Amino acid sequence: MNPDKKYILDEIKERVDVSPFVLVVDYTGTTVSEFDELRNRLQENGAECHVAKNSFMKRVLADAGLPDLGESLVGQTAFVTGDADVCAVAKVVANFEKEFSKPEIKAGILDGDVLDPAQVKALAALPTREALLGQLLATINAPATQLARVINEPATSLARVIKAKFNEE
Repeated sequence: MNPDKKYILDEIKERVDVSPFVLVVDYTGTTVSEFDELRNRLQENGAECHVAKNSFMKRVLADAGLPDLGESLVGQTAFVTGDADVCAVAKVVANFEKEFSKPEIKAGILDGDVLDPAQVKALAALPTREALLGQLLATINAPATQLARVINEPATSLARVIKAKFNEE
């Protein structure tokens, strides 16, 4: 194998191996400035967007033990990988697609499962990890808050009665 090809394949495989997800987008018609803007937005969310030959990506996915994306790997394809929250990254790509009508989400891989464009967009619609953790924390804290109110109620009621008694006099 050509040493240059081997180097490129190794670099792509390294990115895919450390990323829990791979999003595949069709960047046909995207200008250089739009692509740079997408890369900047993704970088803010801990992700990267790279262009590679579809045949290279097929080989890397097979070598990494990930499922074949088949028909999604045709045309002008870019690959988004990262080490951050997949929902935040999917949200960036989906919002960018709404804003510029490109790039189009073609497919994705998350934890070894293939995602169709609708599933990637559903991930984008989910709240961020921080918001979900906040909701979970509020749910966990709700019983404790209610218990504290119940325990404090007799003392609070007694204080109201005493206050009312002193106000009568």
